[in-house]
Amino acid sequence: MTTATDIQATIAVPASLDMVTVLGSGDELIRVVESGFPAVDLHVRGNQITLTGEAAEVALVDRVVGEMLAVVRTGQGLTPDQVERMIGMIRENDGVSPAQVMTANILSNRGRSIRPKTLNQKRYVDAIDQHTIVFGIGPAGTGKTYLAVAKAVQALQSKAVNRIILTRPAVEAGERLGFLPGTLSEKIDPYLRPLYDALHDMIDPESIPRLMTSGTIEVAPLAYMRGRTLNDAFIILDEAQNTSPEQMKMFLTRLGFNSTMVVTGDTTQVDLPSGTASGLRVVEGILDGIDDVAFCRLHSQDVVRHKLVGRIVDAYARFDAENAEAAKKAAKKAERGAARRRQP
Repeated sequence: MTTATDIQATIAVPASLDMVTVLGSGDELIRVVESGFPAVDLHVRGNQITLTGEAAEVALVDRVVGEMLAVVRTGQGLTPDQVERMIGMIRENDGVSPAQVMTANILSNRGRSIRPKTLNQKRYVDAIDQHTIVFGIGPAGTGKTYLAVAKAVQALQSKAVNRIILTRPAVEAGERLGFLPGTLSEKIDPYLRPLYDALHDMIDPESIPRLMTSGTIEVAPLAYMRGRTLNDAFIILDEAQNTSPEQMKMFLTRLGFNSTMVVTGDTTQVDLPSGTASGLRVVEGILDGIDDVAFCRLHSQDVVRHKLVGRIVDAYARFDAENAEAAKKAAKKAERGAARRRQP
């Protein structure tokens, strides 16, 4: 239903573009746009899309469709999830082009391209290009480790570095790997498997054993970094929330010349023994403001796994916040009670 204040705008899709690619199979992409902007009516006729509604909302839809066309022009297809992310970026109104974010190619392998999918992911990738040490902090599924490994492989292929070093703390075993059965490889593989999985997506699987044998790629527990100086390397510390402050300091001081370090972790999933501080939680207060160090935060809206993962992350965040508030109120009540008991 139109009102006196509604406006109308028409978008002409170039004849060179396939309307099915723009609208999606069964119009699924344009339906996502309609769902995101219920105050705007969209009508498609031929290669024209007519928008009717409030001026501000029509302007936003016009931007969304323009960004969709920009992506389609590159030959890259669109998915409903991508269109939803475009809408989110445009509603944030920070002047960034979603098409530029989604077409920024990091790495291509076996016909598959790895690209940032959200604005925060793009900022994270850009920070890795611009800083020597980068911290990627966020919940599961936000691409922290995956994008860092992609940047590492890109740096190796471009000969910006001579080797890749991937490490994470084997905290579940207390890092006492000697007590576990099997060979060294069998002991550490369960803790390093996510890093191997990322590598297999980005490098021909047949070449990985050769690169590891030559030392070009090294995957090892954090405990094995002690005493080393890492030059000409791209170094990734994964699951950094499970480092102690001392381990974090040890790792960061391994940095050598012509190297890049990326530290990833989720401060809501600390597996350290009770009473042990997380090195990732304290490091920002220590290094904040130091030149050439960047802290990038990813959030539930940056989750690129199943949509439900983002909702789960949000639900746990609300649960933790409610528990923290309840604990604070209980502590204040106990303090008031103790004060009353101390009164003569």
